[in-house]
Amino acid sequence: MAAPQKPPRTHGTRQDMFVVRLTVEGNSFGIWDKKTGGELDSDEVKYYPGGMNLPVTLGGKVTPGNLTLQRLYDRLDDHDRINDLFNAVGRGKVSVSQRPMDLNGDGYGKPVIWTGKLKRVLVPDVDSESTTAAMVEVEITVDGIPSSA
Repeated sequence: MAAPQKPPRTHGTRQDMFVVRLTVEGNSFGIWDKKTGGELDSDEVKYYPGGMNLPVTLGGKVTPGNLTLQRLYDRLDDHDRINDLFNAVGRGKVSVSQRPMDLNGDGYGKPVIWTGKLKRVLVPDVDSESTTAAMVEVEITVDGIPSSA
C-alpha cells in the first residue's frame, strides 16, 4: 500500500495580507485599503530575419504603469489634510510601499517601493440615496523601476 501523498507546500498569500503606505512630500498619509496598477512593462521589439527564420527579440524600453490607491475617507483626518494632497497634484514627490504580512498581521520581508509624482486626487462621490462607503482616491505617475528595499 502506497503512503498517502502530502499536499504541496505553499506559502501563498491573500490580497488582504499587505500593508500599503503613502508618503507625499515626506509626509505620511498612512495606510491605504486598495492598490491597483504599478506594473512594470516593456515595449516589444522583434526583428524578422530573412529566409523565414524565427524572429529575434530585441527587448524594449521599460514602462512603469501608474498606481491608484483608495481608502475610506476619514472626515476628521483626511478632510483636514485634503488641501495638502490637492497642492501636491502635478508636482508632489510621492512614495508608495507595499509590504506583505503573515497570517497574524505581522509584516515580513522587504516592502516593494514605487516613487513618482502625485497625478490625481479624487474626493468621494456623493449620492444622497446611497449608503456606500465614501472613498478617497489618488493616482501616482511612477517615475522608475520599483524596488524591494
